[in-house]
Amino acid sequence: MQRLLFTLVTLLYWTSMYIYVPTLSPYLKNAGYSLQFIGIVLGSYGFVQMLIRFPLGIASDRLGRRKPFILLGMLTAAGSCLLFLIPDSWVWPLAGRVVAGICASTWVTFTVMYASYFGSGSTGKAMGNISLMTVGGQMLGMLLSGALADRLNGTAPFLMGALAAACGLLLAFGLKEQAPAQTKQSAMSFSRIKEVVSNTTLLRVSLLSILAHGILFITMFGFTPLKATELGANGAQLTLLVFSFMLPHAAASFGSAAWIVPRLGYRRTLLAGFILSGICTGLMPFMPSMTWLYVTQALNGLGQGLHLPLLLGLAIADVDNANRATAMGMYQALYAIGMFSGPFLAGWLNETWGLDSGFAFGAILAAGAAILLWSWAASDRQRAGDLWSRNSGNHSKAAKQTTGGRD
Repeated sequence: MQRLLFTLVTLLYWTSMYIYVPTLSPYLKNAGYSLQFIGIVLGSYGFVQMLIRFPLGIASDRLGRRKPFILLGMLTAAGSCLLFLIPDSWVWPLAGRVVAGICASTWVTFTVMYASYFGSGSTGKAMGNISLMTVGGQMLGMLLSGALADRLNGTAPFLMGALAAACGLLLAFGLKEQAPAQTKQSAMSFSRIKEVVSNTTLLRVSLLSILAHGILFITMFGFTPLKATELGANGAQLTLLVFSFMLPHAAASFGSAAWIVPRLGYRRTLLAGFILSGICTGLMPFMPSMTWLYVTQALNGLGQGLHLPLLLGLAIADVDNANRATAMGMYQALYAIGMFSGPFLAGWLNETWGLDSGFAFGAILAAGAAILLWSWAASDRQRAGDLWSRNSGNHSKAAKQTTGGRD
């Protein structure tokens, strides 16, 4: 029963945060804001997470509590949507996205609390399940967005998002902590924080995730909807665009650990994902119609679905249970750099050289990730026990233990 309740809360959490994402940049553009300011608004979401997620994870481990932070997440989800509805000042859309960043920072505790409902050997299953919840909530919200804006008005997605968050908050009061998250022996200390932040796998994965989230928040969660409106897209077509991205994204997220990693291994799967997303992002300036934009976004969703869930699982693969909220907080705080800097820099480029320049920047980020993976391969060849260098048989086992799904 607790798992079902948690699933409903998580779906409402992501729905409330993403219900206005496809229409946000067109909404701000129609309100008269510049592309540079839109980039600042989009980037503020990641900037806040960059500052908050790591200390929030530490606080959760020290307190041994997850539920209060989940309640905070649902409360701020509702507040962020309502702030966008206040008219006549640039302060409110910026404040709305900042508060959404606070909301997203609480995701650290969602992942750790859900894992506590499973045995120590079932972390992979837990991460797979919660990854599907993430995709489901995001997809539901983004699919509703265009229809609400078309049939009602531009403010309807924000109102519906606040309602979804309020329902999630009420349900979240029924969640129960499965067991104390810390004991005297496992309480977080500065020495253990140092141990976490010096973990080589965590640092590598975090760097790759910075680049991955930079691409994601430049494209579908950033300026891709604005590209679609330049091609004449209406609300229904924006909904279809979201579907074309999210469905392959979900399929790749679900299947990468079970079927692709055992055949290709971690590094090649990650490399394939970055190369595919880089090519599709780089081609976006040349799309002559919405049909071709749908095709590129389907392939882009597939590519990003290959690497995002794998990075999530690898982030805590070498970390013991007592430190996982801290490790996840650090990982999510670091990849928030990409969520902030990607759209922020793309917004500046778009304002100076046009919308297509931001997509070119996204393709460069993907190329950078591919180069990093290639260079690390040489240094790891002598380390047979390294997580990145296991043979395909061990990949299958490790993938199931660490990922099982998407971010």
